Amino acid sequence: MSDILDRSAQPLQERTAQVVTLRGELDVFAAPALRARLDMLSAGPCPDLVLDLRPVSFIDCSGLGVLCRVRNRVSARQGRLRLVTDSTSLRRVLRYTGMAGVFELLPGMPVGVDGRTAVDALDGGAPIASR
Repeated sequence: MSDILDRSAQPLQERTAQVVTLRGELDVFAAPALRARLDMLSAGPCPDLVLDLRPVSFIDCSGLGVLCRVRNRVSARQGRLRLVTDSTSLRRVLRYTGMAGVFELLPGMPVGVDGRTAVDALDGGAPIASR
């Protein structure tokens, strides 16, 4: 479960999209720290979040719960949430759980969004490095 998060907030033209790259396993151990970070990123008005899930190797119901929570928070604040994934497995999980139509799914980083990330790794749910 180490290396679950690489995070960044990259300014774009008039609106700022915050890119969060998730790595490794998005499970019950990683969910609390991820939930706290995404709550912080989605706290303001009109949040624009891009979650890059391409490096995620596993997601359980806790991880799905975090994705649903951030989606609800962003929606309540008239923001936008985009999930970047090229994983057929993740798309299948979303489809089987009835959540495929709930999220804006993209196969790659959106045009105009800078995909560079600042590293903030997790080991056992506790932040160990941050830039």
